[in-house]
Amino acid sequence: MSQTSADLLTNQSSIQIADINAQNSSSLVPHLVAAQATIRPEGIAAVHGKALLTYKELHQRADRLACFLQSRGVGPDVVVGIYLNRSLAMLVASLAVMKAGGAYLPLDPTYPAERLTFMLNNAQATILVTAECLRDALPQRPKHLVILDSEGRFEGDVASSASAARLEPRHLAYVIYTSGSTGQPKGVEITHQGLSNLVSWHQRAFKVRPADQASQLAALGFDAAVWEVWPYLAAGATIHLADTVAMNDPAAVRDWMLSEGITVSFLPTPLAEQIMTLDWPGTCSLRMLLTGADTLHHYPPRRLPFVLVNNYGPTECAVVATSGTVLPDERPERLPSIGRPIDNAQIYILNEQMQQLPHGEAGEICIGGAGVARGYRNRPNLTAVKFVHNPFSLDPEGRLYKTGDLGRCLPDGQIEFLGRVDEQIKVRGFRIEPAEIVKVLDERPGVQASAVIAREVAPGDKRLVAYFVPVANATPTHTELRNSIAARLPEYMVPAVFVKLTTLPLSPSGKIDRAALPAPTRENTLCDDTFIAPRTPIEERLASTLAVLLGLDKVSVEDNFFMLGGHSLLGTQLIARVRDAFGVELPLRALFEAPTVARLSAQVETLLLAKLESISDAEAERLLESTASVQN
Repeated sequence: MSQTSADLLTNQSSIQIADINAQNSSSLVPHLVAAQATIRPEGIAAVHGKALLTYKELHQRADRLACFLQSRGVGPDVVVGIYLNRSLAMLVASLAVMKAGGAYLPLDPTYPAERLTFMLNNAQATILVTAECLRDALPQRPKHLVILDSEGRFEGDVASSASAARLEPRHLAYVIYTSGSTGQPKGVEITHQGLSNLVSWHQRAFKVRPADQASQLAALGFDAAVWEVWPYLAAGATIHLADTVAMNDPAAVRDWMLSEGITVSFLPTPLAEQIMTLDWPGTCSLRMLLTGADTLHHYPPRRLPFVLVNNYGPTECAVVATSGTVLPDERPERLPSIGRPIDNAQIYILNEQMQQLPHGEAGEICIGGAGVARGYRNRPNLTAVKFVHNPFSLDPEGRLYKTGDLGRCLPDGQIEFLGRVDEQIKVRGFRIEPAEIVKVLDERPGVQASAVIAREVAPGDKRLVAYFVPVANATPTHTELRNSIAARLPEYMVPAVFVKLTTLPLSPSGKIDRAALPAPTRENTLCDDTFIAPRTPIEERLASTLAVLLGLDKVSVEDNFFMLGGHSLLGTQLIARVRDAFGVELPLRALFEAPTVARLSAQVETLLLAKLESISDAEAERLLESTASVQN
């Protein structure tokens, strides 16, 4: 009999799930963090710029807020919204909600108001913790609004300290919303069992100690932020909250990590792949770089002074389900694997009949174990479809989460990720349901029908492309379509390109034939302005460089970099090429301030003139000759 995937992948745990269910509240995350306040009260829990938060301060501020939340009815399985920017207050608020016995709901202030309002209503969150500067940003506010300052201080009336919440592993710890195939985001309910399992595995696997300095860079609505916080606070380590500049620029991220003494960091796959190409000092504080959320295309070079670990896991399974160290040039003919199951996780490779497949055969990745979420918030029908009975478990209540991902088990027990079973896609590390974007597009009066796919313009560089058929006599522009989507969906879900078609190609079964959707060209892609050719050598070189980076035939000097599909990671490549071509250093923010060839050219020219005044005539002549030589 051939060995099946389950034979090898269901016995990887070092702790039995029954033991987790038997945990008392003292072993759950909020109480582990409280214990650190007793063990090392003056230890630094978090750093944000020049602001510091000790464990004693974190505990006291969270305890004070938790007491107030309890007075407003917060207890087990009550959801509380947290609408804060990256700050020490974000940590205080999240911990306070769990100390009060509730589940926290992170709400990213960069999301459109309509999406945030839906999340609050769907989660039935009647309390919102926010800051003074954000209190009027939402058109619809919950019943109770709690205001914190940037360091998590709460000035409201509090009668006493919070009473110990009677938490159990089955109670909710947090709710995070992901893109939904029905056109609405869906809230994933993660229990304390799942969170505790993630924390205990992480601390064991990566040997987390109080001396560790961890980074926090993920967007607040992204479940990786959960992973960046609780394993370290539960171990007495220090978390460093990064600023926006550091998150967008690989070189800046590296420099920030070195300056902060970061020892363990998580970076989404596209950023991690760029970080690996940079020069690193022979000895540095970083010992472990964790990555995930997208397909890893490259093995780390041997010169890196830290270990690279690739991870995989849907939001529905408490962030991480598999993990594995990626060795330099291990198997260059094959993409890096996603590792093996973490503690108390089981991976099954199944066919459509829910039968286990032999090693080497591709099937759907299904996940069982401690990390599996309770389900989707107020979505019982969808929960029943995606969270099913686990026929391979001795636990009668055991469930499997059907990921919709394709994979296969390799002979050595590692899992190879092969893509999606359905249409869900990942772009720049974000999981996206195209149907949610299509719903917004189709609601526009000038759009008759639409489809959205991701196209890879270079290895590891995917862009969202929207195809639409306009109604008769309608002439929507790129800006109009883009703005209508940006008003309702996060930035990462806004298509880079809009392609106008007379009809959408259909398969024999009547479904949209996505494989037949044409590649974007200058002729079929919407543009707001007529083409304006480069007028100077600097504009010509910049336009040529942009065209290569964006995979376009040509770029008008008035085309907006971001509307053409550019993003911050591509922006860093453009800045590097500007430096190589002209010998001047532009900050990344220059691209946000001057996103067209014409405006960026003016900034380059200003820097060139300043440089010419500071060098010799011979050097100036060579620089001018280089600048005038247009790169084909």
